[in-house]
Amino acid sequence: MGLPHETISPVAAVKHRGGRARAAANQGNAARPEQFDRYAMVPSQWHHLAIAPLLSILIGVLETFAFPPLAPFLMLLAASGFFYFGKRVHAWELEGDRGKGPTAVIGGAVTVLPSLLTGFALAFWMFRADLHLAIGGALLICASAFASALMSRRPIPLVVCKVALWGPLAVVDMTGVSAAALGIMIGGGAAIAFLQVRFDRSRATKVEIDARVQTRSIDILRDYEETGLGWFWETQADGKMTYISDPLAERLGVTKDDLLGRSFMILFDPDVTTRDSERTINFHLSARSPFHELPIKAAPTYGSERWWSVSGRPIFDSFENFCGFRGFGTDLTEQRRSQEQASRLAMFDSLTGLANRHQMSQTLEKILQARQVHGRACSLLMLDLDRFKHVNDTMGHPAGDALLGQVAHRLENAVGSLGRVGRLGGDEFKVILPGAFERDRLATLAKEIIHSLSQPYSIDGQRVVIGASIGIALAPENGTESEELIRNVDLALYAAKERGRGRYHFYSPDLHSAAEERSQLEQELRDAISTGGLELYYQPVVETATEQIAGFEALLRWTHPVRGNISPDKFIPIAEDTGLIQSIGDWALRTACADLAKWPEEVRCAVNVSPLQFANPKLPAIIASALAHSGVDPSRLELEITESVFLSDDTGTETMFAALKKLGVRLALDDFGTGYSSLGYLRNAPFDKIKIDQSFVRGATIPGSRNGAIIQAITSLAHALGMDTTAEGVETLDELDLVRMQGCSHVQGYIYAKPLSAQAAGERLATGLAAVARGPRSSRPPRQTMLRKVRVRHEGNEYDATIRNISVSGAMLEGLWNVPPGTEFEIVLSPHLSLAGVSRWSEENRLGVHFHTELTRHSSGTFVELMEDARMPRAQSVRRVSA
Repeated sequence: MGLPHETISPVAAVKHRGGRARAAANQGNAARPEQFDRYAMVPSQWHHLAIAPLLSILIGVLETFAFPPLAPFLMLLAASGFFYFGKRVHAWELEGDRGKGPTAVIGGAVTVLPSLLTGFALAFWMFRADLHLAIGGALLICASAFASALMSRRPIPLVVCKVALWGPLAVVDMTGVSAAALGIMIGGGAAIAFLQVRFDRSRATKVEIDARVQTRSIDILRDYEETGLGWFWETQADGKMTYISDPLAERLGVTKDDLLGRSFMILFDPDVTTRDSERTINFHLSARSPFHELPIKAAPTYGSERWWSVSGRPIFDSFENFCGFRGFGTDLTEQRRSQEQASRLAMFDSLTGLANRHQMSQTLEKILQARQVHGRACSLLMLDLDRFKHVNDTMGHPAGDALLGQVAHRLENAVGSLGRVGRLGGDEFKVILPGAFERDRLATLAKEIIHSLSQPYSIDGQRVVIGASIGIALAPENGTESEELIRNVDLALYAAKERGRGRYHFYSPDLHSAAEERSQLEQELRDAISTGGLELYYQPVVETATEQIAGFEALLRWTHPVRGNISPDKFIPIAEDTGLIQSIGDWALRTACADLAKWPEEVRCAVNVSPLQFANPKLPAIIASALAHSGVDPSRLELEITESVFLSDDTGTETMFAALKKLGVRLALDDFGTGYSSLGYLRNAPFDKIKIDQSFVRGATIPGSRNGAIIQAITSLAHALGMDTTAEGVETLDELDLVRMQGCSHVQGYIYAKPLSAQAAGERLATGLAAVARGPRSSRPPRQTMLRKVRVRHEGNEYDATIRNISVSGAMLEGLWNVPPGTEFEIVLSPHLSLAGVSRWSEENRLGVHFHTELTRHSSGTFVELMEDARMPRAQSVRRVSA
């Protein structure tokens, strides 16, 4: 069943309105011949006029009660036959292009000739017989009217037919009036015909133009549909689709017939009914109100996720009856994907896929501004990768980016669903854990993260090892504002790095003073470099077999004009973080070579080379320049390199080793066994010596210690590889005996001498190379490094101090100047734990304390008293540990 014109779709409506115009422009189209009647000479219904002559005979007989004369009778019969034959002539005209001549002759035979016969027949009947003039005139008028109706839009044939009908009256009457009337009729008819022809031509031209415009509109709409950028739709009053664009149906993977007759809403996702767009379109369809560019998600039934922008308006018929909706839609999928991508770039890190700094800040602000107080609790972990810069510098930024991607994956796995992980930039990451967490649980998580991130990585087929340091701060304990909390967690992170990296540290208020001190120390270090405030001290390295000095190790010293001697452990990390280590290292090489030139030929000098220096391609040239300027034989210079240079496992490391060996210098592996690498590098690295770290020497003589076995294994490995060994940090005679027994070829430590200034070293060498061991018989109890603020009570006064290390029998304090040995005082570690002791020694702001009562060491290595102190409620009174 066809739809009323008001409900035809936009494309169908244009097709409907332009159909007749296109048919007029295509004469060869015979699908509907009646559309082309006005272009044929003989109308398609012309044969119906055959009844007019027959009716004239019948009416004339009834009026005259006599049969017409023979001549009029035969002419009327012939006219009827010609009229009837017009049906065939019309069909003949439509069969093809017959030419103007044959068409005019045959067309005239069935139009003009029967009209002329009818006119003469009625004229003879009226003027030569007894047919009443009124009846005859009426019959002519009726025939003329029929001809006019059938000859519509054929002005010339119509005028000729009318002249043929009325002209015989003038001919038969043979009067002046009749002749004048005939002339007027012919002239007027010709004028009317001429005007009608002009009018028809103008109208035909306009119709043709309209047809072309409408055809163009159809083509444009069809092309628009086929591009896939938009589509059209139409529904009935009940919401069922009556039109849908073919390209849309194809894109949905169905046919157009599958959609027609079904509800318009099946095109959309039924699971998004709670969204504003879905509620809006339902409202508009129910309220019969227009809507414009509503974003709606396509139904998942039709393949991948798509989004559309849909517009529509209600349609009504001429009686204002609602007929349905008509509208169009456009594809928003790519635009929405672009918006989502832009949104993702704004909220997520493009390299790792983690939340970026902006999103992490928003997350933290949202937690800290929660309505409920208990909802503002959270834990913040700040991570910084250790040795990442070395990987980035030696292997390139693409390798660094790949490493960051793997770090992000491990970090997400470690944190899991506990919180959100984000990357702030570079090698900095942040973890936000909403809610309250116990410190023990946070410590466990931090250890898991450090362990996970410290496992080897594979980057472009190369093995890479890095580490991580973590700072931890809690809200609201450590801050209620985001800026305050971030500042405090940064301080905790710096503290973790200062403790040796690969560690975690909780924020504490005393870190503010430490941060200020570090910043001040950095500036003062820059000043010391520029003004020559640094100097090298030299610690003898003694050959165990001969007990003669084989060389020295150059150690960096900084004597501050106010602070006094500052430990390298304190300013070297600052130099590494700020990049100052490069200039310091170059200066150390030049200075050591200059001092070495003054010593005996058989004495060597070892200089530490930092990983940053080792990664510098200009290092061989710097060393060669220092050797050439000082005139020292390259074999007398020994470069001490740590295991961290092997973390990247790249060809650059091998190239650097080859370049250094080509210079002729000796290479020593420093701090062996304390790094993260495997023993595989010893197969190719051209080391001349392995240095055993002092952490293996300390406590090696204590019963039950495994350090002695480790020292023996290292010396055996070095001997098998043709390398020397140096045991560092030997301070007691029993330690010296142990390392000798285990086969160490060289010894370095206080047992022979402390580090000497360049002048003192020269004076020492002037006395000879023989070295004598002097020191205590056995080592003191092992000490544990500690950085803890305490209060010291003495004769009713209290002083601030810091514990640097502690053992079962004593501790080293920093912050009290020139305390006389034998001074009794009390060390307050917390509101419920204090330790009584006496000072044994004092050097400037440091002093050694001996406890009156020894502490108890737990199997885990920590002290029982400190563990109990950590678990004790704050409200309890001070517990005093004394004799």
